[in-house]
Amino acid sequence: MSGVWGWFGGQAAQKKKDSPKNAILGLRQQLEMLQKRERHLQNQMDEQDTIARKNVSTNKTAARQALKRKKQHEHTLEQTTAQISTLEQQIYSIEAANINRETLAAMENAGKAMSNIHGKLTVDKVDDTMEKLREQHALADEISTALQNPIGEAVDEGELEDELEALEQEQLDDKMLKTGTVPMADEIHRLPQVGTGEIKSSKTPVQEEEDEEEELRKLQAEMAM
Repeated sequence: MSGVWGWFGGQAAQKKKDSPKNAILGLRQQLEMLQKRERHLQNQMDEQDTIARKNVSTNKTAARQALKRKKQHEHTLEQTTAQISTLEQQIYSIEAANINRETLAAMENAGKAMSNIHGKLTVDKVDDTMEKLREQHALADEISTALQNPIGEAVDEGELEDELEALEQEQLDDKMLKTGTVPMADEIHRLPQVGTGEIKSSKTPVQEEEDEEEELRKLQAEMAM
């Protein structure tokens, strides 16, 4: 039984919803009929005007009757035009009212949807949630910072710099030895130290004598040239 009553209730609601549309449909049909009548009356007026102009010189009676009928058509045309204007205004008003009703219904549905979405949500709950999120972000930052710290003893930066300079000096010395040049500082360190005792030659007397003879031969060869 309740299903039958529900069906009747649904039919009534649908009929109420379609009421504005039906009214607009009826008004538009009547408006179309009046517009056709308006065009017909305009044609009748033009026809009577033509008759009057044709008989104005030859048959004044016929011309007078034609003008009279034209006046009657003109009066009816004015009434029809007023009716058309009234119907157009009614159609506009019903359409505007129907749009307003549908807009309000849509806004009411939107309000209900927002209410269902929010549910038991309150500003305090939102603040609590945001506070918890901030705490978790802060904890994540602390964990990230802790993971970046090195494990074990810290390295002495001064010792690293000394080792780096030593490696650079070693590479420089190797390069100088390969190219045959010696840094100025090394040349100074490699100079023989000045002593207070007698300077002893590292060569034997026989080697010194051979060197002298070799120099003498070179000198003789230069003079011969």
